[in-house]
Amino acid sequence: MSVPAPAATAGLVDAFGRVHTDLRVSVTDHCNLRCSYCMPLDARFRPAAELLSFAEIERVVRVAAEAGIRTLRLTGGEPLLRPGLPDLVGRLVGIAGIEEVALSTNGLLLAEQAAALAAAGLARLNVSLDALDPQVFAAVARRPGLERVLEGLAAARRAGFRDIRINAVSIRGLTEGEIVPLARHCRAAGLQLRFIEFMPLDGESAWSGAQVLGGADVRAILAREFGALEPLPAADPGQPAVDYRYPDGGTVGFIDPVSAPFCGRCDRLRLTADGQFRNCLFSTTEWDARAVLRAAHPPADEAALLAALLRDCVAAKRAAHGIGTPSFARPERAMYQIGG
Repeated sequence: MSVPAPAATAGLVDAFGRVHTDLRVSVTDHCNLRCSYCMPLDARFRPAAELLSFAEIERVVRVAAEAGIRTLRLTGGEPLLRPGLPDLVGRLVGIAGIEEVALSTNGLLLAEQAAALAAAGLARLNVSLDALDPQVFAAVARRPGLERVLEGLAAARRAGFRDIRINAVSIRGLTEGEIVPLARHCRAAGLQLRFIEFMPLDGESAWSGAQVLGGADVRAILAREFGALEPLPAADPGQPAVDYRYPDGGTVGFIDPVSAPFCGRCDRLRLTADGQFRNCLFSTTEWDARAVLRAAHPPADEAALLAALLRDCVAAKRAAHGIGTPSFARPERAMYQIGG
């Protein structure tokens, strides 16, 4: 159940008029897969002492909610590796102004935790599933685990989750053959499928534009199998996905940050697992919330400093990430270090 918002808020509005109401909160950089689009095989993780505690995350979110944040998504790394995650969900659900807490996961540990997450008040799940062929799955994830993901999805349905989105990263030369099987599976299972273009956040700096299997290419593959897709108006103006309807009903979404960036309607901010505010996945600047949290300020002063930091982060947001332009600079952090 959502908690009423505070009576007044100035809102988090950037120089381009974008109102920010969504905060992605990474709870760990650790992961039990090594997906090629997210992290290197030899990934090194931060020690626990460098990660924000649940109490610190709660303090940040309370300030963010007062500033205008309404929805949260817990990310990683793999967030289900963080012990006691349902406890954090329960804390965040109870914060005034927060209307929804969702979770992005690779699903490997979902079977064991789905019931506790649902009981804690988690509203929605995004589950990464790039392939249904075990060999292709392992080629992308660089570890096995397909059956565990499918078991986790089944457990999530049993636990009562009905809004489950499947995120599939499309990589040219690797996942073309998985597009139709994923679509068939998700249509039959009542799962909301979204295809995502491969972005330059892979951790090994191996990304190239030639590897991007664009949303238009994926739609063409689906159209040959199911018929022409019809674009739909956005239910939420800030959503990154553009949804399409199949001729016989049902929908599929596309997140095309490379070929069709959605920067102009972006409403999200990020908090890394080690406590840095970021205003874009591709930001090259961070704002250190952890330093404020650990400086032993009186509570009122801490809240004011965090709020000012958050406003500074929003004010510095660029018009667009600039992928494909001469001014684009890859961030030093990979996806797993930022929060997906």
